[in-house]
Amino acid sequence: MAENVKPKVRVPKSASAGEVITLKTLISHPMESGQRKDSDGNVIPRSIINRFTCEFNGETVIDITMEPAISTNPYFEFEAKVPEAGTFTFTWYDDDGSVYTESQDIAIS
Repeated sequence: MAENVKPKVRVPKSASAGEVITLKTLISHPMESGQRKDSDGNVIPRSIINRFTCEFNGETVIDITMEPAISTNPYFEFEAKVPEAGTFTFTWYDDDGSVYTESQDIAIS
């Protein structure tokens, strides 16, 4: 398990029914590609977040597969239409099998 992995999400507290909102996510993760070597010449093992998903009330909003070339602390900003009040669930999948999840509710105003 990578150390100090910390997901952050930003979802508006409310929206109008049918409104398109902007969602922002950031996860603190070293994202080691497996191609670098340490000071002793040993290959540093690959350790990346390899997949990110976002669901709204159980329906997929976005599903991204990440490759080793992605930067440290991956940030995603994307839009979603909000048909009703509910919960956004954000999930990051790590190479080592770890899964990091954050959820945030949104109300209809």
